[in-house]
Amino acid sequence: MKVADKVRSPCVSICALDDQDMCVGCHRTGDEITRWSSMSNEERLEVLQKVAERERKALI
Repeated sequence: MKVADKVRSPCVSICALDDQDMCVGCHRTGDEITRWSSMSNEERLEVLQKVAERERKALI
């Protein structure tokens, strides 16, 4: 698979984990950030769905 075919990271270069081990910039957990480069596209899409839900909850 070409690099261009991989699901891109949601990183926004605001890298800081909060008390729940969640990045305040991209809303991924420390584990998700660490494992991102070895994840399949399907796993990455699952993480992005979780990220979207976390972002919605953060706005409430």
